[in-house]
Amino acid sequence: MLPVAAGIMLIAFILIHVAPGDPVLALAGEHGDATYYAFIRHRFGLDRPAPEQLVVYASRVIRGDLGLSYVHGRPVTSVVLERVPATLLLTGTALALSSVAGVAVGVMAACRADHPVDLALRAAALVAHALPAFWLAQLAAITLALGTGLFPVQGFTDARRSWTGWRHSVDVLHHLALPALVLAAGEFALLARLTRTGVVEALRMDYVRTARAKGLSERGVVLHALRNALLPLVTVIGSRVSMMLTGAVLVETVFAWPGLGQLMLSSIQTRDIPVLLGIFLLVSMTVIVVNLLTDLTYAWLDPRVGYE
Repeated sequence: MLPVAAGIMLIAFILIHVAPGDPVLALAGEHGDATYYAFIRHRFGLDRPAPEQLVVYASRVIRGDLGLSYVHGRPVTSVVLERVPATLLLTGTALALSSVAGVAVGVMAACRADHPVDLALRAAALVAHALPAFWLAQLAAITLALGTGLFPVQGFTDARRSWTGWRHSVDVLHHLALPALVLAAGEFALLARLTRTGVVEALRMDYVRTARAKGLSERGVVLHALRNALLPLVTVIGSRVSMMLTGAVLVETVFAWPGLGQLMLSSIQTRDIPVLLGIFLLVSMTVIVVNLLTDLTYAWLDPRVGYE
């Protein structure tokens, strides 16, 4: 995990520093004088050579210090962590919705393989998987939010009211519904198709015929087949965490959701390098840990899998 995290930090540092744009101009404006520009560069250590900046940054990261935000004037850790709950709420809800609905629809389609219900579900999953998240988000905002007024257009809560207690929770869920559904659409379609394929293949295996011959109910047979089809699904769900975080950037931007995605976009626009590096490091470590947990889940689902 540590070498991978170090490699990601190195690549992110290089890409950000070779990208066009000057953070000093973003901070001080384009009409400042040379003296003020020099002061800003010295203030944030931007006048040092890039290798020296990398060494200084790496030494700080090892100590748990992600630096100071150019724009916010606060530690990067606090700036990033205050946005984490909103992103976790959005991506966690979308992942739960897509996983539960995808597996349920996939099993339903597998139990009616090649019937009209199966064909309709597969067609709907294919269409949902083909829709880009940013386009679907804008379409949902225009039709379901602005058109019908059933959902809020943007934000985390209603700025016109200061709810507390359960009303605040209901308000957050109301604002969460549309972006979570949009973010879950593509993942739901993928999981539904994979579940359907895995269960159909499992139902054709010899052990399924043996279970039926022993009098196991059809529901028990399907659940038994589903358990053996879960291994590839666990891999896909674990690997899609990073893709869901990427899609959250676009969805959060459309719905003005105050999470890491919106913070990343604003940091790119203002060239806030420490915040960008902090977000990349946090996201990469999240993906690494999720992949580790995915591998460990294999042994729980399949006792034949062992690790040394």
